Amino acid sequence: MKILHTADWHLGHVLFNYDRHEEQQSMLDQMAEIVKKEQPDVFILAGDVFDNAQPSATTQTMLSDAIVKIHQANPDMAIVSIAGNHDSGSRHTIFHSAWKMLNVTVLGNVYKEESDLSKYVVEIKDKGYVVAVPHAAERNMPDCFFERLQEYVAEKNAEKQLPVILTAHLAVRGSNFKGHDNATDLCVGNLDCQDLSVFGQGYDYVALGHIHRAQFVSGSEKRVRYSGTPIAVSFDEVESGNEHSVTVVEIGKHGDLPQARTIAIHNPHPLVNLPTEGFAEWDEVKSLFDAYPDDIQSYIRLNVLVDNCLPALAENEARQISRNKQCRFCLINSKRKEVVKQDYEHRQLTTSEFQRLTPIQVAEYYLKLKDIEFDDDLRSMFKEAVDSLNYIS
Repeated sequence: MKILHTADWHLGHVLFNYDRHEEQQSMLDQMAEIVKKEQPDVFILAGDVFDNAQPSATTQTMLSDAIVKIHQANPDMAIVSIAGNHDSGSRHTIFHSAWKMLNVTVLGNVYKEESDLSKYVVEIKDKGYVVAVPHAAERNMPDCFFERLQEYVAEKNAEKQLPVILTAHLAVRGSNFKGHDNATDLCVGNLDCQDLSVFGQGYDYVALGHIHRAQFVSGSEKRVRYSGTPIAVSFDEVESGNEHSVTVVEIGKHGDLPQARTIAIHNPHPLVNLPTEGFAEWDEVKSLFDAYPDDIQSYIRLNVLVDNCLPALAENEARQISRNKQCRFCLINSKRKEVVKQDYEHRQLTTSEFQRLTPIQVAEYYLKLKDIEFDDDLRSMFKEAVDSLNYIS
């Protein structure tokens, strides 16, 4: 069984008010070309297809055109797409009946009292099975759902012993979450981290979405993998060793170790940090930007080390430098030379620092300013409110 695993397209994403349609279209065209060359048995899109729950008509058209083109590149291939936490589960499945005509299966919702397990299982005739579980708020996820689905497939697969694949959209503890703001081993992108044990035993390969860095999860024997973003969504994802790509996986029979390789995706408008690693003082960064080639159509972030704040005219100077260049200047990302650990009420945050805070960290910051204890009960209530808002969106 041959699988093409991708996730986190974030179609419709706008980067500092710059439309990214051209580079996203380039990525989708490359997907179709890869499918044409590789001829996989199944194409897995593991969530966060769109950047928000209400994508524009243009963005939705771009997706539907791409799916048709990908199907035409390999008409016998099954396509399986699940909703991620950025997607609307109900919107994801509006045209599921029509998509079936092109061998496309879309799943958008999970319900707590789910009795029909068959809807989450896609059989790839004589090749294997794909168990597809879209993102769901914790309160809506049935108990031991991944294990129950694996047991259901095991009964169907008892004779042929074909490969069994799971695709899901969630955060797994032990993964490398560098590139996600304020992520910890407890929470990444506002999703609580799960242990590897949540998947149970019996899946030959777990195709995950959500974390933007391509990787096998530590301790998974190279069976649990994030494909990462095919093109960078944020400047923090741009670093040496983080290749933006799709993953091609091949499995002989049930129980075999997957053989995986990556195929890089080229971005015609790359995201660039100056300096490429770390921070530097303003005069040095300004010189780097001035020397940056005029003809490269990229997005630029300037990473500046400051004593307390940026020079007053720094923003204007940066825009003046970019005037005769084809790059798109996005922002100055400032960091203090010495970050002293202080109580919240005794320090001020830079704009960049504040933008990287999660909702719960903003709440903690505010309550400390008001001298109100952010105890476990209040933290739990706040988290439930945030989860409810994310679910509604």
